[in-house]
Amino acid sequence: MKQKKTPMRRCIGCMESKPKRELIRIASSEGALRLDPTGKANGRGAYLCKNAECFAKAKKRRAFSRAFGVEVTEAQLTRLLGDLEEVFDIEH
Repeated sequence: MKQKKTPMRRCIGCMESKPKRELIRIASSEGALRLDPTGKANGRGAYLCKNAECFAKAKKRRAFSRAFGVEVTEAQLTRLLGDLEEVFDIEH
């Protein structure tokens, strides 16, 4: 019997490829960033590990702006970090 491939995605913070289920998808649609726990939201998506270090690395490298092709403001990143801390118990 043929084995299914595990979908792999690359974290925009640490740049490591990991199974899709281990990462958080962040969707950008019409200039708004939001968490996408279902993985099916409209818009361009980028993946991030479930830890604060990867978020900090991505923020420092301006990876969010590069991944989404739009300028991401500091306010949007702060709100996104708050959402991540709330949903996934990520400590800052």
